[in-house]
Amino acid sequence: MKFFRLTLIAAAFSMLASCAAPVTRRIEHNPEIYAKLSEKHKQNVLAGKVEEGMSKEGVFLAWGPPSRVAKGTSGGKPLEKWVYTGERPIFRQNYGFGWGAWGRGYCGYYDPYIYSGPSVEYVPFDAAHVDFVGGRVTAWATSGQ
Repeated sequence: MKFFRLTLIAAAFSMLASCAAPVTRRIEHNPEIYAKLSEKHKQNVLAGKVEEGMSKEGVFLAWGPPSRVAKGTSGGKPLEKWVYTGERPIFRQNYGFGWGAWGRGYCGYYDPYIYSGPSVEYVPFDAAHVDFVGGRVTAWATSGQ
């Protein structure tokens, strides 16, 4: 019994030790990229912030890979836009008729033919974007969510 308890405690500590912040994990996996950044940009990366003049590599370390990338031109120069998506919860109340909820049999305490209940759906939205011209950040914005 004591061996089982010690094994369980050791497993819990090893799982907690493997929990690192995403920024820290990206830096650990890409130390050469982090070493090339200026001191100011290193501090921004550690804080998870982006600023104008930052390189694509710095943005990758701070915010991770983009959800999608768009390419175009701005003022005759090539433009690249990184878009980061998030998800918003949408809470709904469902009502319906039939044999239980969604045809799965008895659903309610009082009436097996009418069902209702709350549900949550997650809807994607553009949480942030970063514009690059010449490989450097020229503009960025977040939705504040």
